[in-house]
Amino acid sequence: MTLMPGVQGLLGLHRTLVPAFSRFVSSPAQLTSVGVPRGLCTVTATVSDSKPSVGPENESLLESLTFMGVDVKMVRQRQPGVLRKVITNEQGLAHFLHGKGASRKVVAGIISRYPRAITRSGEHLEQRWAMWRSVFKSDSEIVSILDRSPESFFRSSDNDNLEKNIVFLGSLGLNAKDLHRLLTTAPRTFSNSVELNRQMVEFLEDVCAELGGEDPGQFAKVVISRNLYILIRSTKRVKANIDFLKATFKMSDPELLALLQGAGAEILDLSNEYLKRNLKMLHEKLASLGCRKVDVKKLIVCYPTVLFIGSDTLSSKLDCLLKGGITMKQILEKPKVLEYSTQNITGRLEELLKLRYDFEKNGINILDSSRKRFDAKLERLALSSEE
Repeated sequence: MTLMPGVQGLLGLHRTLVPAFSRFVSSPAQLTSVGVPRGLCTVTATVSDSKPSVGPENESLLESLTFMGVDVKMVRQRQPGVLRKVITNEQGLAHFLHGKGASRKVVAGIISRYPRAITRSGEHLEQRWAMWRSVFKSDSEIVSILDRSPESFFRSSDNDNLEKNIVFLGSLGLNAKDLHRLLTTAPRTFSNSVELNRQMVEFLEDVCAELGGEDPGQFAKVVISRNLYILIRSTKRVKANIDFLKATFKMSDPELLALLQGAGAEILDLSNEYLKRNLKMLHEKLASLGCRKVDVKKLIVCYPTVLFIGSDTLSSKLDCLLKGGITMKQILEKPKVLEYSTQNITGRLEELLKLRYDFEKNGINILDSSRKRFDAKLERLALSSEE
C-alpha cells in the first residue's frame, strides 16, 4: 500500500538531522545564548534518561528552573526524581522550543507538567520534531499540542520505535488525520513495540475473517480509526468483550460484524467487568420502565456508547426525560439524546415547556442539536407563538 506523504521519507531521517543539529549547537555554552546566565545552566552535551539516584535535589537546577518560571512545586509532585539529576538540558529544551515559536510561559508550563522533558537531548528533540512534522502541518500546531499535553511528545525517549510505528500505522492506510489523533489522544500507542501493535491488527483481521468479512485489512483500519485506545489494550480484553456481546445478544456473524465496524468499535477497549456491570444495570433500569430484552438489544445496536454511561447517571437522564414528557419509545428511537448532561437536558426541557412544545407531535430531534441550533429553533418557536 502506498504510504502517506511525509511518512515515506521517515526512514533514515536521523542521519541528516544529527549532523545538522551538531553544527547548530556544538557546546553547552551555545545553549546559554537564550538569555539565561551561565551560572544557572545545568546543561551538558550528554543527557541521561537513567533511573534517578536517591540524593539531595540539584540546587543549581532548582535555580535555573525557578528563573525560567517553572512551577517547582508541581515538578516535585509529578516527577520529583528529575530534580535530583546532575545532568539536565532545560536550557537546551527552552532554546529549541523558542525556535519553534513557543513562548517563555508555554515552555515553563511544559516543564512544570512533564518535568522529564528536560532530560531529552538536543539531538533527540530534533529527530522527534521532524517525525511529528511528517504528521502535522506546522510547528505552531505541534507547540499547541505540547502546551495542552506535553506527555504526548515527551513520554517516550525511543525515537527509532516512534519512527517504525508511524511507518507501520501509515502502511495500514491510516491517514495523517488518524495519526494526528493517535499521537495526541493515545500517545502510548507509539511507545508500544511495532510487534505489539501488529498483534492487535492481526487479531482484528482474524475477527473479521471469522465473521465472514470480505476485507480484514479495511476492518482493522476502521476499528482503529473509531477507537484510538484499542492499540493500548490487550487482545485478551478485546476478545472477551466481543465474545460477551455476541453471547449476550445472540448476534449472528453479519450483525456482530456490522456492530464492530460501526459505533460498537468504540466500546471494545472497556474493561470487561465494567461492560458487564453497566449492561446489567441498563437491563434492570429499562425492565423497570417496561422495556423488553429486544428493546435493550436495539438500544445497544443503535447506540452502543450508552455503555460508557454509569448506572446512576443513566438513570438520572432517563428519569429527567420521562418527567419532561418524553416517552421511552422516543428515547429508544433517538438514543443520542442521552449524550447530553442531565443539567443540559433539564434546561432544554424547561425552555421548551415554556413554549408549550409538543414532543408527541414534533418529536425529540430538537433535544439532539448543538446549542447554536437549539437557540435558533427556540427563537423561531417564540416568534411563531407571538403571532
